[in-house]
Amino acid sequence: MDIQALIIFLIIGAIAGWIAGVLVKGFGLGLIGNIVVGVIGSFIAGWLLPKIGVKSIVKNPIADQIIFAVIGAVILLIILGLIPR
Repeated sequence: MDIQALIIFLIIGAIAGWIAGVLVKGFGLGLIGNIVVGVIGSFIAGWLLPKIGVKSIVKNPIADQIIFAVIGAVILLIILGLIPR
């Protein structure tokens, strides 16, 4: 992975984490925490969604990645919200 791909990956994760923090109210972890959740969520979605048969939602690859990352980040935020602190 070159530096440009890494930067794009981090930006998509940041956008996804922010959107997931807005969608899942009460489970947000702050700006930096939501960015980290977005990046981890994109890994989760990249692994989980193809295994259950979801290949593409829209025909735009960047939009697909953002949607998948948001789904993964929402899943992760809900799981983290269920764990007592």
